[in-house]
Amino acid sequence: MPHFVIHHHHAATECPVAFAAWRGYSSPLRHGVTVASCAFGGHELWWTVDAASEPEALALLPRYVAERSRAIQVGQVEVP
Repeated sequence: MPHFVIHHHHAATECPVAFAAWRGYSSPLRHGVTVASCAFGGHELWWTVDAASEPEALALLPRYVAERSRAIQVGQVEVP
């Protein structure tokens, strides 16, 4: 199964809306923990997920969040 990092960005004024968008949205990511920079002024969040494709990875997010996100396929690499 392909592995993706989902990167989401919103403006500081959109922070309440970005979090409220999860209400009522059924996703394995809901009520989970991820890393974010909102508390430090960056207003970005990142999730690491397994999904069959980029659209399926983004479908894990509510529409408002997904429209402001990128799903980037990643894999492990050995650093010399």
